[in-house]
Amino acid sequence: MSVLILILAVVIIIALLAIISRNNLVKSNIGVDESWSQIEVQLKRRSDLIPNLVETVKGYASHESSTLEAIVAARAKSTSATTVQETAVADGQLTQALRGLLAVTENYPDLKASTNFLALQEELSTTENKVSFARQLYNDRVRVLNTAIKTFPSSLFVSSAKVSVRPFYEVDDPQDRKAPQVKF
Repeated sequence: MSVLILILAVVIIIALLAIISRNNLVKSNIGVDESWSQIEVQLKRRSDLIPNLVETVKGYASHESSTLEAIVAARAKSTSATTVQETAVADGQLTQALRGLLAVTENYPDLKASTNFLALQEELSTTENKVSFARQLYNDRVRVLNTAIKTFPSSLFVSSAKVSVRPFYEVDDPQDRKAPQVKF
């Protein structure tokens, strides 16, 4: 009788371990999907701000058309991206184009003093911070999911949970690799 109870206890423990492992995989996968949605929301928010920013700058710096065209093209590419990799590449290009626009604005004191431009610039800065946070959250959740997929015992339940390794969100931005200039 005690052997039967021991066997039953082992079976129950294994069943509980299986249920917990599978549920953790499913929860992690949902977390990755949720954090990806947050990235998309913030990128959409940034994308919606860009036409207003471009129009404001256009009024002051109409001969900077190549910079403005680069932003419009980068925005179009970012709104049509579908995969994590495509979105990351488009995001990096748009960030570079926006840096170019903000560098151009340094030549226009009237523009820099415009309350409309300042409000848009502040809104864009806030949105960039939110995008950065959303990227970090997504990558944290991808790390948790990918670790669970590759470690025992949860790796045994990957197919039943219908999950797979997810890519990290990586923006290849050459500006991020440069050492900051410090001048006194």
